[in-house]
Amino acid sequence: MSERIDTLGMWDAMLALPEQVEQSMAAIGTIGGLPNISQLEHVIILGMGDSGFGGDVAAASARPFSSLPIVVYGGYLPPSWVGSTTLVIAISASGTTEETLESLEAAVESGASLVAVTSGGELESLARRASAPVLPVVGSAPMPRAALGAMAVPAMLTLEQLGLFPGARTWLTDAVQQLKKRRDELSGDASPAREVARRIGRTMPIIYGGGVIGTTAAKRWKIAVNHNAKAPAFWAQMPELCHNELVGWGQHGDVTRQVFTEIQLRHEYEHPQTSRRFQYVEEKTLEVMNDIVSVEAAGEGPVAQLLDLVMVGDMVSLELAAVEGLDPGPLPIVDDLKAWLDMAAS
Repeated sequence: MSERIDTLGMWDAMLALPEQVEQSMAAIGTIGGLPNISQLEHVIILGMGDSGFGGDVAAASARPFSSLPIVVYGGYLPPSWVGSTTLVIAISASGTTEETLESLEAAVESGASLVAVTSGGELESLARRASAPVLPVVGSAPMPRAALGAMAVPAMLTLEQLGLFPGARTWLTDAVQQLKKRRDELSGDASPAREVARRIGRTMPIIYGGGVIGTTAAKRWKIAVNHNAKAPAFWAQMPELCHNELVGWGQHGDVTRQVFTEIQLRHEYEHPQTSRRFQYVEEKTLEVMNDIVSVEAAGEGPVAQLLDLVMVGDMVSLELAAVEGLDPGPLPIVDDLKAWLDMAAS
């Protein structure tokens, strides 16, 4: 392995997820200014990139309990149904994400209620002007993707107080316990993340997950490999992939087995038919993949198992970066894009 390069301290930051969840829970008590649930018909969580993924985690955790639809959205304009019966939870660590701000302004003009999750910027200013709750993004993560707990937990606790995610604090407490156990494994010489990274090698991971837990975790694995290892990765949802993607593995096995490694993210909350499909997919794709790796979630409760899979994926991506001698923190192509957009707009 090449000498580890980590100019921003991403390894320590991503291993600090359990403390981040704890600190965020401690920073948020009773949230004043929330609408009564009887006034609401839907909840939309606005966020882009890593902030949007914080919304994905909150929504995936709450949906099995929620009496209202919870939608995660990223873009410049909100859906047309957003209005006076909508609660908008806007997440932006910096408070300056242009898509989120523009979409939020349109939502507020339509009469929607607002909760802001941010560490400042124009998002905080807009929320203050609207007399809306502002919940902190705790800590000082070097990059937004290392602030997952700080962005997801405020949204989860908001949903709990509304009655849409009962027991959220208990689920999160259980998750913290599991994350600390998993961190001990991932920090050791026999790290399971290192072994998964070894099996992936220089192939491209294609990650399959089932149900809201596996699907959300699979999306995070793909993003983490993109960001930290600066490499292509892909994800798909079980059972949906059985109706399309599985068909596509019928040809070109001589090529795909040199290119792709299949990662199956498994958890205790899969539908029985989803579990059977995983077995079938493994049998049918074994000959067209470099390798098939199964990663089992651990922990008490769905939130613990979701965050457990997320932490393993984050560390796999960091191990992949270390093998190639890459710095996982900076995202020069994103910085270049922002500069290009600014220049194009001027």
